[in-house]
Formats: sequence, structure tokens, C-alpha cells
Amino acid sequence: MRRIEILTFPGGQLLDVAGPLQVFATANDLADRPLPYETAVVAAESRVVTSARLELGTIQLPKTDAPLHTLVVAGGYGVNAACRNDALVDWVRQRAATAQRVASVCSGAFLLAAAGLLDGKRAVTHWGRCEEFRSMFPQVRLEPDPIYVRDGAVWTSAGVTAGIDLALALVEADLGREPALAIARQLVVFLKRPGGQAQFSAALTLQEKDERFDRLHGWIVENLRSDLSLERLAGEARMSLRSFARHYRQATGRTPARAVEEIRIETARRLLEQGLSVAQAGRRCGFGSEETLRRAFLRRLGASPQAYRERFAG
Repeated sequence: MRRIEILTFPGGQLLDVAGPLQVFATANDLADRPLPYETAVVAAESRVVTSARLELGTIQLPKTDAPLHTLVVAGGYGVNAACRNDALVDWVRQRAATAQRVASVCSGAFLLAAAGLLDGKRAVTHWGRCEEFRSMFPQVRLEPDPIYVRDGAVWTSAGVTAGIDLALALVEADLGREPALAIARQLVVFLKRPGGQAQFSAALTLQEKDERFDRLHGWIVENLRSDLSLERLAGEARMSLRSFARHYRQATGRTPARAVEEIRIETARRLLEQGLSVAQAGRRCGFGSEETLRRAFLRRLGASPQAYRERFAG
């Protein structure tokens, strides 16, 4: 059984605690005996009021040398005060030395950085606090876009719900892809979100039990304006043209060309919902012209891009 401790503090973000906790709890719900995880929410206080004003009963900080598999540090509005708590920062530093791995959710990265655990490492935090983080911890190699980052035994994640993505990745590392996928299905979330802190559901629905093309789908999302010909995709997948076309269809149930169009349309929909013009959305998604985008929308959605924008733009 792997012991998981989730550290919180006054003013912590409730979902930073509850999201990962539920992932590990669901892993136990779906597992045969013995259970894979023992979880504990820990804090310097026996009761902590979160930023949502919900009070949590917690276990007071365990001894730093007690056996531990994973330390997860939550974030929230109270993290700045937590970083000024020298005793808590020292506990994090010593507890991390005992743990097999350390992780943070959202602005919990501030507390890891204050303990010196991110020096020289790649890390991510909530997109809205990146500038503040860089000014406080210039020695950390901050990356603003990923959902989560792993650098050795240290994992960090983006804002709030990204803690669920992080916990699923930790479970996948522990138990394998199939149990992690089963948990994602039970929680009705995606196992992996490619393309940074934005969620592109068309790309995510392409994820099947066969994981060979997960990296390719993430690459497609981030390169929609590039050449996405069959030849280029086969090259990115490091497969021959013929083998790629055959195996891709077997894995996803669609041709590569159709998958690219679906991802482009889904991305264009998100951009139109955000208020971008049809021309802007078309350019960003790699459609050669507004007419090409219009035909794709009519074929797939039964509505023009302009009509879609007028109905759904916020």
C-alpha cells in the first residue's frame, strides 16, 4: 500500500485537495485487495478552513521520517502565508526527503519552491500566477502552458482541476494505463489532456486503450497551422506511410485526415465561443480559407461558423 499525504493549509483551494484525493480513492474503489493507496489530508492544524469556507478535519503533520510514498502539496489563496511559515516550509523540505516522489497542485508549487525543491527543475503552476512565481523563484524553469510537468521525482500541475490530471498520471505511473483509464471513466474526466491548459475534446476522444498515438494527437493540437499531410503525420509517428495509415485507423476508427479535421473544427469552435472572428479562427486552426472552414462546419455540424459564433460566443 502506497501512503499518499495531501498537504493543505488555511485558505487552501478545496478542489486542490478533493480532486487528487478522489482519484486515489476511486483507485481503491476499483481495485482488488490489497488496496493500492492509503490517503491522508495533513496540515499544521487539526482543522483547516479552505478558501471555499468549508472546514476540513486533517491529520496534524506526521513525523518527517515516517514512511511515505507521495507528498502532494495543494495550492490556494493561503499559499503565500504558508510560504512565510518557516516551520511548515522546513517540514515540507524534510518530508520530501523521505518521500519517493513529491507533487504540487496549482499554486502549491510556490510552497515546493520555497522549500528549495524546484531549484533548477522544470515546473508549472496556475497560469494566472506565472509572473509572480517567476519574480519570486527565478531559479525554477517555469513552463506556463503544460497541464502537468514531471522532472525526475518531482511533479507539478497547472491550476485547480489539473490536480485530477496529475493524480491520474501518478496512478498510471503506479498501476498502469488500464486502471488509470478506468478511474477516468468512473469520474467522467479525460485521462490525458493534450495541448496545454486548454481542453480540446475532439483530440481527447481519440484516446483509446491503444496509447501509441497519444503523443501524436497532442502534437497535432499544437501544430494546427502546420503541414498535417499524411506523410508529415507518419513521420511524426515514426512509421512508414502505409503502416501508419493502417494502424491509425485500427486504433482510432477513423482516417488521419478525418481526425485532423475533427481536431481543427473542435478548436475553431472553442475560438468562436471565445469571440474570435471566423477569419481569425480559420487562420489559427490551419484552414486554408474561410470557405474551407465554412464547408467543414456545414459538413460536420450542420451550421456555418458565423451562425455558430452568433449563437455560442460568450
